[in-house]
Amino acid sequence: MKIEIPENARKILDTIHKAGYEAYVVGGCVRDSILGRTPGDWDITTSAKPQQIKKLFKRTIDTGIEHGTVTVMMNHEGYEVTTYRIDGEYADNRHPKEVTFTASLTEDMKRRDFTINAMAYNDEEGLIDRFGGLEDIEKKIIRCVGVPEERFGEDALRIMRAIRFSAQLGYDIDEETQKAIRELAPTLSKISAERIQVELVKLLISDNPDKLIDAYEMGITKVILPEFDECMKTEQNTVHHAYCVGEHIVKSIENIDKDKLLRITMLFHDIGKPATLTTDEEGNSHFYGHEEVSAKMAREILKRLKFDRDTMDRASNLIRYHDMRFVITPYAVRKSIFKVGEKDYPLIFKVKRADTLAQSSYKQDEKLAWIDDLQRQYEEIIENGDCLSLKSLAVNGKDLMSIGIAPGKEIGNILSNMLKDVLKEPKHNSKEYLLETSNLKRFTSGG
Repeated sequence: MKIEIPENARKILDTIHKAGYEAYVVGGCVRDSILGRTPGDWDITTSAKPQQIKKLFKRTIDTGIEHGTVTVMMNHEGYEVTTYRIDGEYADNRHPKEVTFTASLTEDMKRRDFTINAMAYNDEEGLIDRFGGLEDIEKKIIRCVGVPEERFGEDALRIMRAIRFSAQLGYDIDEETQKAIRELAPTLSKISAERIQVELVKLLISDNPDKLIDAYEMGITKVILPEFDECMKTEQNTVHHAYCVGEHIVKSIENIDKDKLLRITMLFHDIGKPATLTTDEEGNSHFYGHEEVSAKMAREILKRLKFDRDTMDRASNLIRYHDMRFVITPYAVRKSIFKVGEKDYPLIFKVKRADTLAQSSYKQDEKLAWIDDLQRQYEEIIENGDCLSLKSLAVNGKDLMSIGIAPGKEIGNILSNMLKDVLKEPKHNSKEYLLETSNLKRFTSGG
């Protein structure tokens, strides 16, 4: 097997070899090369100690020298070079208290998480695979190196990595590894929210976001996203749905672009349904007000998982309006654009289609046709250049102050009344019309 190593990484390997030490590219870059994927990073493992590596190269950074890692800079690119090591006791289910350097590549590989990540390569020796990684790639299996309970006990984040790799690669998790996950999933509570967030997003934007259901069945979401567990337990007894809330959520994620914001929106768009469930006399389920509850819950969960403010704001906004329906007229659409916001409105169509496609076939064609009509009307409004917000109103606060209106709340009220008028009749969006005496008097008095 021949792996094409980038020039800079090859130079690092050659330099280390010439100095009399062992060196290989290792881990994810080897796995991805075998799979025909383009590696994001080229990590190197070596028998040389960190101080020996620092002597061999002009520019190095001590990125994790206490754990044997030095970053070698080559033409403004950084390559992590790590000494073979044996990890000591893991006191926090995440980091070893200490590491011991070793001269054995095999000993170093034993500490790695999964067999598919425990392969090394250099041009002289070819592929070094001492734990069956290549065979597991062929079988499409995620399997721990050695004893799964030990690997997950060392670092609980590996539980999230297992389900994430399963989603990204479309692989199954082998039975012994699954058993250990079920047993040790509660230890995920010791992992930082930031780390959980990164793995969750990678799972969501993968080709197989349905692996979220595997995460539920193995007890992972019970720890990191207990609200989803409630959704999996909530049936939807209505002609509009064919799945429980959790399954519907997953189907909707599958039906939308592999985009972080959109998939997070779908993950949480119905998260408030269990809290709003009511059942009528005929046994039909209703979820009145679930949009607002879901938007509020989504914000709280995203905050808990340390997401950025923009993602929290935009996902909550899309969730709040994901189920809006009205009789389509130009005025009604302009009002809805103002309410949702010009930035997020184009995403509403994708969200509503994904939601609809994850429902039952009952009136599905009618629902999709309504979304198509809404989008056509929206595109026509945008093409016409209609005013949709205060920023595109022909009059601003300075204009009102220039004709003698005092700064303060009144100006905001007048501009708001002007915008309401312009949303009804776009032709009114001219300074002459809006500041004409009789019209201004009307706007001042409240419309």
